[in-house]
Amino acid sequence: MAATEPFNLAEIDSPAGAGDSAAAPLPGKDLEAIYDIPVQISAVLGRANMQVSQLLKLGRGAVVELDRKVGEAIDIYVNNRLVARGEVVVVDDRLGVTMTEIIKMER
Repeated sequence: MAATEPFNLAEIDSPAGAGDSAAAPLPGKDLEAIYDIPVQISAVLGRANMQVSQLLKLGRGAVVELDRKVGEAIDIYVNNRLVARGEVVVVDDRLGVTMTEIIKMER
């Protein structure tokens, strides 16, 4: 897996070489075309491996032990690509995720 490091959203919003040129578009203006593209977001609390026979024996109230510890950051994927880590939060009786770290993957 590639090395990860935090990055700044300004790296995306400002066009390369946009310095002080009067003809340069406003930051983020060139991204408007992609704002309406739908993406799939997944928050992975943890993983577990088990045999199908074990899975079929699970019933209501069964507990599946995951590979994460309480308080450990969860992985946030966009279109099956790891983009951030975060924490689970409760907002008005609903679960949510707050991002605590943005992951920049080298290409």
